[in-house]
Amino acid sequence: MFKDLRQFLEKLEQEGQLVHYTDEVMPEPDIRAISRASADIGPTGPAVLIENVKGYKGKKIAVNVHGSWANHALMLGMPKTTSLKEQFFELARRWDSYPGEVRWVDDPACQEVILDDFNLLELLPVYKVNENDGGFYLSKASVVSKDPDDPDNFDKQNVGIYRLQVQDANTIAMQGLPFHDIAIHMRKAEERGEALPVAICLGVDPMLSFMASTPIAYDQSEYKYTAAINGVPMELAKTTDGKLDVPAGAEYVLEGEIVPRVRVCEGPFGEFPGSYSGARKQVIIKIHRVTHRRDPIFENLYLGRPWTEIDTLLGLNTCIPIHKQLRETMPEVKAVNALYQHGLTVIIAMESRLGGYAKSVAFRAASTPHGISYVKNIILVDADVDPFNLVQVMWAMSTRIRGPQDVIVVPSTPGMPLDPGSEPPGMGCKVIIDCTTPVAPEPKMRDVKMVELIPESAAFQKILSDMHQKIAAR
Repeated sequence: MFKDLRQFLEKLEQEGQLVHYTDEVMPEPDIRAISRASADIGPTGPAVLIENVKGYKGKKIAVNVHGSWANHALMLGMPKTTSLKEQFFELARRWDSYPGEVRWVDDPACQEVILDDFNLLELLPVYKVNENDGGFYLSKASVVSKDPDDPDNFDKQNVGIYRLQVQDANTIAMQGLPFHDIAIHMRKAEERGEALPVAICLGVDPMLSFMASTPIAYDQSEYKYTAAINGVPMELAKTTDGKLDVPAGAEYVLEGEIVPRVRVCEGPFGEFPGSYSGARKQVIIKIHRVTHRRDPIFENLYLGRPWTEIDTLLGLNTCIPIHKQLRETMPEVKAVNALYQHGLTVIIAMESRLGGYAKSVAFRAASTPHGISYVKNIILVDADVDPFNLVQVMWAMSTRIRGPQDVIVVPSTPGMPLDPGSEPPGMGCKVIIDCTTPVAPEPKMRDVKMVELIPESAAFQKILSDMHQKIAAR
C-alpha cells in the first residue's frame, strides 16, 4: 500500500493514471480548468501533476488524485479495472479490520524544512477553486485537532477535511459545521476562552484523505482506520510543539490554533452540491509555523457540478458507514449506494422481511449519524437490483412505484445547510421511494412474470470485457 502521496503518484504513473502537465499555466483560470477537465474524462480519468505555474517557480500541484474509480481501485491495491460494486464489497470487508496499528517515527519527512518566517500566499500556489469563490481555498487539507476535555484519548483526536480560506500571510478562515467532530473541539475550547491547537496537513496518504472525509464515530480514529484498510501501520509524527499527531509523510503541515471568540467573513465557495454557498462568519486559524518536505507537492481538489473529484472522494466512504449501521439490526440490507453529493440521495438494496419493511429501513437510514442531516432522498430496491447500476434502479422505479403508498415525504427534518434545497438552511425533508416488491401482508401487485437473468452471460461478459480492453489498449 502507500505510505504517502508520492508513493501513490508513482503507482498512478506506472498504471498510466498520471499526466505530467509541463507547459506554463496561469494560477487562474488554468488550474481549475485542468482540474475540471481531468474529472470530465470520466471513470478512468487520470490524476494530473501541474509542474510549471507562473509565479510559483519549481512548485508542483497535484489535482484529481481521487478523481476516478480507476484511481480509487488502485488506492485500494486493486486492478484499475475493478468495478465499483467489487470495490464496495472489498472496502466493506476491510472495514471490519479496525483498529489498525499506528506508530511514531523520528525525523519525519514532513519536517525536512521548518519555517517560522513565511507568507502563506507566497509559500503555497493558491488559487480560486471556482471563479466566484470569496478567496483562495485549501480544499483538500486534513485538519487535526484534539478533544480539550480528553486530550490524551488518541481515538478522539479528529482528522477531518474542512474548507479553508487563506485570508492573509498567516491567517486561515475555516468552516466547521455543528455536526462536524471539530465543532465539538471548538465549542469546548471556546467555552474556556482557550485557543484550540490544530495542524493543517496537505498532500497526505490518499487513504487518509479518504478517511478524513468519512463519517465515522466521534471516538473512532481516522489514523487507525487508514491503517486497517491499508493493511499496514500508519506512520505518524508529533508536531514541532508536541501537541498533535500528524502523518509523517505529509507534504506540508501548517501548525497553528483556532482563536477563541473571533469570527471573520468566509465564502462564498463552490461547494459539493455544485452550487455556491453564501458568505458566513467563521472561525480563524493563526498559523505560527510551517513544516514541509523538500520540493513539496501541493495537493488541492476541484469540486463543482458533478462528477468531480470530491464525488469520488466522498463516494464509497459515505456508503460503507451507512451500510454497516443498517446491517447491525437489519441484516436484510445487501448494499448501499450513497455516492451522490455525500449521501443526499441514497439507494438501498434489500430483502423485505415483512410488509412495509422497506419503509422501516428508510427510517433507520434517515436516523443514522450521517443520515440525520445529509440523507434526504431514500430509494429502496429489491436485493436482486444492483444499487450501483442506475439502469437497474430506474427499471425498479419505473415498474414498482404505486403512487402515494410507495412515496412518502416527511417534512421539517434536519437538513444540510450547504444543500441549496435546504430551506431555511439546515432544515429539509425526507423523501422515501419504495421500489421493492410487496410482500405479505401488503396488497400484492398484479401477477406479472419478470424476465429472468441469464446466468451463463457472466462468463461471456468477462471474455468480451477482456477482448475490449485489449482492443482499446492498441
